[in-house]
Amino acid sequence: VTRVVSAVTALPPHRYEQAEITAAVADRLGLSGQKRAMLERFNAASGVGSRHLVLPIEHYRRITDFRQANDAFLASATDLGEQAVKEALAHVGLLPTDVDVLMTVSVTGIGAPSIDARLVSRLGLRDDVRRIPVFGLGCVAGAAGVARLHDVLRGEPDGVAVLLAAETSSLTVQSNDDSTPKLVASALFGDGVAAVVLVGADRAGRLGLPGPDVIDTRSRLYPDTERVMGWDIGGSGFRIVLAASVADIVEAHLGDDVRGFLAGHGLSLADVRRWIAHPGGPKVLEATARALDLRDGELGVTWQSLAEVGNLSSVSVLHVLSRTMEKSPPDPGSAG
Repeated sequence: VTRVVSAVTALPPHRYEQAEITAAVADRLGLSGQKRAMLERFNAASGVGSRHLVLPIEHYRRITDFRQANDAFLASATDLGEQAVKEALAHVGLLPTDVDVLMTVSVTGIGAPSIDARLVSRLGLRDDVRRIPVFGLGCVAGAAGVARLHDVLRGEPDGVAVLLAAETSSLTVQSNDDSTPKLVASALFGDGVAAVVLVGADRAGRLGLPGPDVIDTRSRLYPDTERVMGWDIGGSGFRIVLAASVADIVEAHLGDDVRGFLAGHGLSLADVRRWIAHPGGPKVLEATARALDLRDGELGVTWQSLAEVGNLSSVSVLHVLSRTMEKSPPDPGSAG
């Protein structure tokens, strides 16, 4: 097994209520009449109460091209990433020199050197640390990162790995894009980073580090879903691809997939005591609850995350993981 021993979220200092962001987006896009009313409806129905942005809200008018937006992504992701990784390691008494593998995931900015390379000297990591930069997995990258580092640590039971997810969705807003998908996205997405520390079984036992164990993982790619979520990336930057069918796909497939996964370990839905889900939005969470036959409150931490910080893309599920570990440490041997 692999053990998750620490999970920390670092949020930008600029926090705004949903109404403030709604007004700022409407003004930047020059919305009026029906378009502005549509944006206000999306924001009111989003389940989001507030969000954090990497820039003061009045500074977004200064972002006029992709290079400026991406430079802001690199600067903020590196600064917040350093903060989150340091805190996550210190929380369990580990040093930067203990880290054997650093994986970074994002879908809202790019860089070469990648964020992980920029952090090696700033964090004091060893010069032989293995770096795994991952771009393009989208919202699933937080969970997928944990799964892939589990694959690594199964073969290195004394190893230490860090996952860093960094997302700045606010920097993808383009002043010439008032499409419905962009208006929906502008009502949901926020900025932030998360760092997760995982250790191999031997290291966890030797140091007595508590935390949930990763026993197994599974991934599914559904056919003909390439245009359901993603980006069209062009000269002006990232333009959102977001189909209305996301919740329908969740409801159609998630239940059978999770039931089959649990059955392989002699478990059922009723055996799961805690659910850590991505807060994709109200419709997605409602579809998740129906697909998994969940009762009121079983996705409470996820709904709370959506309300407090919005959808943070790959960071979100790690934010929910962090909150879950703080509120309800796992019981040895329990599922969930």
